[in-house]
Amino acid sequence: MSENLRIKLGARIKKLRIARNLTQAELAEIAGIDYKYLQRIEGKNTPDLKIDTIHKIAKALKTTPAKLLEL
Repeated sequence: MSENLRIKLGARIKKLRIARNLTQAELAEIAGIDYKYLQRIEGKNTPDLKIDTIHKIAKALKTTPAKLLEL
């Protein structure tokens, strides 16, 4: 995944998280991922994401991976 796409994905995750009134800590707990990892995903130095992680985040945000990836 290119850096630009990762940044857009992180921004989309952040937007959906805020729309659902969740903190980063709350979303991380619901998704079963590390809070610091979610911070990195939403930040400017976004790591490569595995599809499993995208699925966990999408499920926690009550959406699908396909909708999450509509950039």
